[in-house]
Amino acid sequence: MTINQNNFIISYRNIIVGLSLAIAIITTLSGPVSAENWPGWRGLRGDGTSLEKNIPVKWSGTQNIVWKVPIPGKGHASPIIWGDRIFVVTALEKQRLLLSLDRTNGKVLWRRVVLEAPLERKHSLNSYASSTPVTDGKCVYVSFLDRDKMFVAAYDFDGKKVWEVRPGVFSSMHGYCSSPVLWKDKVIVNGDHDGPAYIVALDRATGKTIWETPRPNVIRSYCAPIVRHIKGRNQMILSGSKCVASYDPDTGKQHWIIDGPTEQFVASLVYNGELLFMTCGFPDRFMQAIRPDGSGNVTDTHVVWQKDRDCSYVPSPIAAGPWFLVVSDSGAATCLKAKTGEIAWRQRLEGKHSPSLVIANGLVYFLSDKGVMTVVKPGPQYEVVARNELGEQTRASPAISNGQMFLRGVKNLYCIGSGSK
Repeated sequence: MTINQNNFIISYRNIIVGLSLAIAIITTLSGPVSAENWPGWRGLRGDGTSLEKNIPVKWSGTQNIVWKVPIPGKGHASPIIWGDRIFVVTALEKQRLLLSLDRTNGKVLWRRVVLEAPLERKHSLNSYASSTPVTDGKCVYVSFLDRDKMFVAAYDFDGKKVWEVRPGVFSSMHGYCSSPVLWKDKVIVNGDHDGPAYIVALDRATGKTIWETPRPNVIRSYCAPIVRHIKGRNQMILSGSKCVASYDPDTGKQHWIIDGPTEQFVASLVYNGELLFMTCGFPDRFMQAIRPDGSGNVTDTHVVWQKDRDCSYVPSPIAAGPWFLVVSDSGAATCLKAKTGEIAWRQRLEGKHSPSLVIANGLVYFLSDKGVMTVVKPGPQYEVVARNELGEQTRASPAISNGQMFLRGVKNLYCIGSGSK
């Protein structure tokens, strides 16, 4: 009888503990999700992911538009968001501008002429303001081309210039696009170009060069690196310059390199916690899954799978758990099994695609050059959740923050959501 009573007491306690844990989990899952900033190219993690759950799914040129404001000049750079501030760069005649807007209503708080210089030669699909800025909540760091030199500057949130530098030469028949990224006390900028290519790390407070690492080949590319802690090492990884390579972001020292598979790269890499995924390029197009360990040249040992169909040159892809999603420049969307590269589905979307993919609340957003957003649930079958027409052409990639999505059209900036946040 005593044993039975003890067993009953233990079982009862286990039930209470289990119920309490279940209630805690349910409360956590149903509670509000903290809003994220979108501080630079492809967001907080540099890979197009948002952890927010209340992102709008359906809209039009008039439905669920919180506000719409014109942006002077032209530029393909994405907006960035920090708290109630939005920053966007643009080019107006020979001037390169930085604008600060109020996130709640789109009002322009200030605009600064960051650089006044002759317009460089560029590709017809590029712009004179294609590099997305980055912010740490104190300063905004911007990058343009000043004749034959890379130009990087820092401005505080009041619009005061903190510093400007020209860390190296840059030459490309396709123009300029090097979005800076932040690491600890550094601003890192990729200088792949048709000359002595390099990556440079600048002191965030002064702009002085901390380290500069030469790149192995002389060919233009436009990829911003991602930084991850993988296999016990901090790794700054990017494709371009006829290779995929990993560096120590503290020193610029190379960890490993994979040769090829082609010359020119634009799309950024993504990482799913196990594999890196790359899509490129010109003159040949490929997709690769890569194991991010090893040292030295790992070309023959670390490419897990490779594809050469429906690859993206410009739009950056998305890693979504067991899935890898990509859209070609011509509009062919593909979902692959991340581990094997096996194609789950392939679907032709409307029009050409330049903006990169983003993901929020388990849904992937494909934005076309025509301003048509196709919202898809990643999985073994093609499942469209929504199709939205903005009514304006788009070239910039979306930004997500505090339950709202920000789309930059060729003329206007849109805030999309259920209301002001």
